[in-house]
Amino acid sequence: MRVLFATAEAYPLAKTGGLADVSRALPLALRKLGIDVRLLMPGYPRAYVRIENPRIVAKITPALGVDDATLVEGTFPETDLPVYLVDSPSLYRRNGGLYQDDAGKDWPDNALRFAFLAHVGAEIALGRISLGQEWAPDIVHANDWHAGLLPLYLSLHSGPRPSTIFTTHNMAFQGNFPADWLTKLGIPGACFQAAGVEFYNQISFLKAGLRYADRVTTVSPTYAKEILTPEFGCGMEGVLRQRREDFVGILNGIDDSLWNPAVDPMLPRTFHLSDISGKRACKAALQQEMGLKVAPDTPLIGFVSRITHQKMADVILEALPWLCAQDVQFVSVGEGDPAMEAGFGQASELYSANASVVVGYDEPIAHRLQAAADILLAPARFEPCGLTQLYALKYGTLPIVRRTGGLADTVVDATATSIADRSATGFVFDEATSEELISALGRALSLYREPLIWRRLQLQAMAQDFSWDASATQYAALYSAASGMPVDLGAKDQHVVLADQESTRQAAI
Repeated sequence: MRVLFATAEAYPLAKTGGLADVSRALPLALRKLGIDVRLLMPGYPRAYVRIENPRIVAKITPALGVDDATLVEGTFPETDLPVYLVDSPSLYRRNGGLYQDDAGKDWPDNALRFAFLAHVGAEIALGRISLGQEWAPDIVHANDWHAGLLPLYLSLHSGPRPSTIFTTHNMAFQGNFPADWLTKLGIPGACFQAAGVEFYNQISFLKAGLRYADRVTTVSPTYAKEILTPEFGCGMEGVLRQRREDFVGILNGIDDSLWNPAVDPMLPRTFHLSDISGKRACKAALQQEMGLKVAPDTPLIGFVSRITHQKMADVILEALPWLCAQDVQFVSVGEGDPAMEAGFGQASELYSANASVVVGYDEPIAHRLQAAADILLAPARFEPCGLTQLYALKYGTLPIVRRTGGLADTVVDATATSIADRSATGFVFDEATSEELISALGRALSLYREPLIWRRLQLQAMAQDFSWDASATQYAALYSAASGMPVDLGAKDQHVVLADQESTRQAAI
């Protein structure tokens, strides 16, 4: 089976969030199952210099007003995963971020930048751009709004075409653009209607993916259920309810070749389930690095996140005075809303004895904080899946989360019952308020003072298996069902996997 995996970012070629982690780990896990996956993404300068053995394999015929594009083939760093970059200087070679300029404003031509990515994906899928060796995909897997037009473009083709899968990683990011882009992007006027891409008189790339893909997925079973409701559907719940026969939630995994305390090269000392003594060394090193007192018995609480309303950064700021009045230390790593960034900066000055803040995302520090912390704050007003809480579990750091989306699917609240039956892995609360967060923190700090119970919770957390193997198997079964092609799923029978998917789909319905 051959799969073209289209995405806007993939770590370490380009990253702004969890999509990049998924876009690396899932293709690699699928290749372990024998599926021939190839990655397609924009040719950002940072990606071009990081792929291995880059070479131009095709001149892309001018389209959508873009006449400077080539297709660059290479290999994903330290893997055998083929990657193809759509190299267009006018679209992708610019200073600033992937989606915004240095001032934090969206690039005014984002509609064209990502429509062109989808156009190239469609040309490859239809055999109009050759990847050599007569390679053509059986499945096109488009990810998030950036690739949302890809299923639409393929649906316009009257002849044979690959089956299409569209994954929404976060319904809040929709890729909505003014209607006057319609002709420029090659979208037929007939598609600009409620049953097509029109969304409040705009073109919605997300809606295009949801409407025109053969199958639709999202990144956790609970989020699949939540986004069928007005509270979480972001205006698209009606579209999803109409597609529910073709819609399933598959939980994300983590790449344990990158996030694994036993082999993590970013840590001062590694550790593993059988011997977690290295975690204390990591804690001491981070305390020293962050200018905090080296105190092994003082609870160290971490927050590694985008500093946004979604991630409840405002609620954490409200709780910080209470938290810093306790005998604890707090370290935050992340960036986002400027006002909230400033709030964290002010808090670190006000509570300098026990709080340290790093504004800006730093991958090595994020790894060191996950390894060093005793508790990770990972709440959210909504969370499609979440990865930081999964990293925390792997590193023996107990997460505090709100009961929503993938957070509800992955963290078992430490209650009297779950502690007794040894299923507890963290702390869960319900309402997005500082009072509920403080209550969960209070429960966590109380248990931290019970060393034997705390150690058992740490070991239970580390024993959880959130690798990509199970999730990749479910995607492989979905590909097989969509395309009609058999795929060898190894020990787990395909019928069992499809039954699992059907049960999650029925739960969503």
